[in-house]
This record gives sequence, C-alpha cells and structure tokens, in this order.
Amino acid sequence: MVKVFRCAARHGYAVEVSPFIPNRVACAASQYYGIAGCGSLLVLDETESGLSLIRSWQWGDGLFDVAWSESNEHVMVAGGGDGSLQLWDTANHTAPLRVAKEHTQEVYSVDWSQTRGENLVVSGSWDQTAKVWDPALNQSLITLRGHEGVIYSTIWSPHISGCFASASGDGTLRVWDVKGGVCRLAVPAHNAEILSCDWCKYDQNIVATGSVDCSMCVWDLRNVRQPVNQLRGHTYAIRRVKFSPFTKSLLASCSYDFTVRSEEPKCGASLTERMDGRSEITCSLRLSSIIHTCVASQLIDRLSDVPQVPHTHTAVD
Repeated sequence: MVKVFRCAARHGYAVEVSPFIPNRVACAASQYYGIAGCGSLLVLDETESGLSLIRSWQWGDGLFDVAWSESNEHVMVAGGGDGSLQLWDTANHTAPLRVAKEHTQEVYSVDWSQTRGENLVVSGSWDQTAKVWDPALNQSLITLRGHEGVIYSTIWSPHISGCFASASGDGTLRVWDVKGGVCRLAVPAHNAEILSCDWCKYDQNIVATGSVDCSMCVWDLRNVRQPVNQLRGHTYAIRRVKFSPFTKSLLASCSYDFTVRSEEPKCGASLTERMDGRSEITCSLRLSSIIHTCVASQLIDRLSDVPQVPHTHTAVD
C-alpha cells in the first residue's frame, strides 16, 4: 500500500526516518526548487488511513537536508540555503532551538553520528567545506577543507568514531578523521560530480557512491584502485544511494530518471526491483533502521512515504 502526503508549493529535497519512533519521518522541502523562496520542515506519522502531519515549521530560505538526533527522539537538525543549520524540537511549535550560520553558501548535507559514546553533527556545504558541530550547535568544532567542488553528501561512519565520508562535485570521495583534523583518503571515484555516498552497515571498509555519470560504485577502502562493483542501471544522474540496515549487500538508489531501484551487487549487478512510470523526480531515499519493511522516498515536487513492502524491494510514492 502506497501512502502519499502532498505539500502545496513545496518541492521535497530530503526525508529522514526516525531512529526512535516507528512510522515517523521528517521531510525538508523548498519553494521554487530551492532556487528562491522559503523552506518547510515537516514531521509526518504513518497511520492506517494515511499520513498525518504532526508538526511543520517555515524557514526563510530553502531547506535541503534533515537528520534526526541519535540521542533525543524529538530533536532534528536541518540545513538551509542561507548557509545555516537549525536545531528543531517537535515539542517547540514556533521556532528552532538554535541557529548556527558559519557556512557561506548552501548547506546541502547534514548527518548525526551513530557510533556509541559520540554525539556529533556534520554538515557539508556548497562553500566546499565540511564542519563538525556539538549537538547543541553552539559553535563548529572543526572546519575541514580539501574538496575543490560543492560538497553534496556527508555521512558518518557507523563503525569508526570520529570518521565520516564526503562526496563532491569534484568527483572525489573523501574519508575524514575528525580527531586528527585531516583527510585520510581521497578517492577519484567518478569522472563526474558525485551526488551521494553511504557506508555499508556491516563492513567498515565498504562505501558506495552515486554520480551524475549514471553509475553507482561500491568501494573497498583498503584498495581503491578500482571499485569492487559498478552498477549502471540508471539512465540519468543518481541523486541518492543507501545501504540497507538489514541486508549487507542490498543497495537502494533514486535517480533523475524517475526510478527508484534496489540491487544486490555481490554477485554482479542483479536487479532486485525497479520502480518507474513516475511523473516526478525522486530526490531522496531513506531506509528505516527500525522497521524491516519500511522505505521512505521523496519527490522533487511532492513529499511521500511510506509503503509497507517485502524488505527485498524498494518503493516509491
């Protein structure tokens, strides 16, 4: 069963499944495709009858990404087109708890660390920098430079404390050591912009990238001379890639070709499921770490979640 939530005059950019509350998602959206206008942050719950709006806030610029706190079920951080990060609380109906504005251009990626004993936020920006923050967003703890293009994706390692990966318009995947304040590895992963990356939840050495060149690459960080697998099922740029929290080798992806795919590359590029026939671009994708059958996707001109399907499939609006 497919359930859809529509938000007038807003274009979806990111969707994040709550790590605490089953069937709850946060959605970041922008007016006029994020080029101009305002943004909205929405919290939705899936019910038997559909999707229920729990909370919504408006922001003076577009919102491009959102991440839930890993220690507080009510708190999330969002990244905006004005270079700001905002800390939001579902119990606060009016304004963010805090706003931090250190980036000089759009914040396109935010992520909350998941490793035990660590509570940090990382942001990636069009100003080519990544910043690491304490959970209250009081002040950035470190600014990391090295990319020569827009940073589209910043993702914490689920295995290694103080380690995150970033993907950039310069065609490189980079692995950063926050404690040392350095880039430990720079991989020339694609001959085109990389829009997304994600860590395997079962192997600290495996990272996937998705690029404008229509390919997904799976990398073993111990030997980056060539990818372990290269998947070419999409026909346009890949907007988001995500490893399954439940199946080691399952990768989900969404693309500007109007499709969402899930594939298991361990035995070659074997297609598990392809969802197409859509009239909107899917620009975000998230797999729940709580519910084995829950997949959330988001379209560029409407917000959508959450079909209940077998875990070997992905689903769309």
